[in-house]
Amino acid sequence: MDVTVGVGPDTWGIWFPEDDRQPPWARYLDEAAAAGYEWIELGPFGYLPSDAAVAKAELARRGLRAASAFVAGDLAEPGKSWSSIERQLHGQGRLLSELGAKFLLLVDDNYTDLLTGKLVSPPQLDRAGFQRLIDTTRKVAEIARKEYGLQLLFHPGAETHVETEEQVEELLRRTEPELVSMVLDTGYHAYGGGDISAFLKRHADRIPYLHLKSFDSEIRAKVAAEKIPLAQAVAIGTFVELSRGVVDFAALRKTLEEIDFRGFAIFEQDVFPVPFDMPLPIARRTRQYLREIGIG
Repeated sequence: MDVTVGVGPDTWGIWFPEDDRQPPWARYLDEAAAAGYEWIELGPFGYLPSDAAVAKAELARRGLRAASAFVAGDLAEPGKSWSSIERQLHGQGRLLSELGAKFLLLVDDNYTDLLTGKLVSPPQLDRAGFQRLIDTTRKVAEIARKEYGLQLLFHPGAETHVETEEQVEELLRRTEPELVSMVLDTGYHAYGGGDISAFLKRHADRIPYLHLKSFDSEIRAKVAAEKIPLAQAVAIGTFVELSRGVVDFAALRKTLEEIDFRGFAIFEQDVFPVPFDMPLPIARRTRQYLREIGIG
């Protein structure tokens, strides 16, 4: 087992390229380094400086390295969203390539609005819609590999069109292993009712990258009972520090040992909006917690 631990911008409440409720990018970088991390994710395109020379210098002077960044869009409706996907793809692709990163994450847009929780598209895709999502995923993967030397990792997520274990299995069946791998987000996988360790054992060859996330089981039960959308679930504190949530990370470590996992494990805690002084102590405590349980 060889786990490279990092941290993602979600922990600082960074969801958008620009939003006054998010800390400025320099504070995110400063605090990620101060919390003891060497690897970070870059966040949405446009949040960090898009000039590769500037970004490289800012990361280097803090002792940070880029693990990945993400591209997001409505993958089932590329006619509407391709221009945005393409702009992010080439922007993030050039930046990651210059920074020496290996992975590009792809995320389907939420079917609920991330600010209001309002339903903005059907929660379930029909067969044709899911095929369009697959086709868009392949197209992004091919461009990322050919033009930037990046491996595409599909990121399933809560309230997206690939959120349940069954939907993830379907995506893996219908994409080529050499073209599309995936991120296993422990929080979202359990949030959707999936078995993290069993899934990881079945698909170890497709999972070089983890997002370490957890949630409060009591709040999750309230969310399910009252059908609270993700935006509001985040706002009421559903997602919590790894040491305080439902996901058993000591058991996960044993699974990682069994499959001889070699890859990234990025800590994320979904918080938005968040008081600016809240993320750093959480990030510090979590880095220590992961050391104590033998992850990274």
